[in-house]
Amino acid sequence: MSLIDLREPGDLLSPLVVVAFDGWVDAGSAATGAAAQISEGGEVIGTFIADRLFDYRARRPTLEIVDGKPMGLTWPELLLKRRRIRDRDLLIVAGPEPDYRWHAFADEMIELALRLGVTEWISLGAIPAAVPHTRQVPVLGTSSRPGLLRGDVQAGPAGILRVPAAAVSVLDLAATGVGIPAVGYYAQVPHYVSGPYPAAAIELIHAVSRHTEEEPPLGSLPKEAGAMRTRLDLATASDDETRSYVARLEQMVDEARLPSGDELISDIERFLRDRDPGPGRPN
Repeated sequence: MSLIDLREPGDLLSPLVVVAFDGWVDAGSAATGAAAQISEGGEVIGTFIADRLFDYRARRPTLEIVDGKPMGLTWPELLLKRRRIRDRDLLIVAGPEPDYRWHAFADEMIELALRLGVTEWISLGAIPAAVPHTRQVPVLGTSSRPGLLRGDVQAGPAGILRVPAAAVSVLDLAATGVGIPAVGYYAQVPHYVSGPYPAAAIELIHAVSRHTEEEPPLGSLPKEAGAMRTRLDLATASDDETRSYVARLEQMVDEARLPSGDELISDIERFLRDRDPGPGRPN
């Protein structure tokens, strides 16, 4: 039973896959924001069968009501887009993280990647971290073998880190298992930021562009990042405790001290706790 309705993509040039899902791990919507910008103007060549992948109780369709009359539903949608950048094709899979059939989803994605001759696999994500908004967004990288990461990306963290897995990591490991070179880029988003964080999306686009050797247009992201920086600066300046806390984070970054695995886990747990009100707690 197929999970995707695929159109014939035609001849592909050194296709590279980019994958990003919302939810876990997508702090500040940075990964899906980057993927949306990268795929801007691309051609939809595949639509995943939503009924086989999503729990509609968790991802309810949006109902539009006009003057008291129900007019339509917008359902969660996961797409495969093709976009040519320079002399290679990007195949971008982005949207809601599937709720069901992760094994079957990974098997079908890898079968498709092998059939289309995919030469490289890039997973995008974003995690909450003890970093200040006043510095460049750090990016952590993972790779299936040494030498695949591009640019000023810190591999790590060092040692063993065990966290709840995301579907994007299931696909990453599946690609590695069949010999497709795979990397993951994870932007670190200040854990005190709520809502979209476009500065992190920009850094993830930079990371992808180092593999394509040409950066897609950034669209409105730089303007949005500037507006967010202004709001955060004003909020920081108005509160002494917040200003002192950001200053401590700046010192950590300036001393090039990477957060430990325990610190990363603590930040992630805080992020999840803030996102999920839990039973009986207000949203």
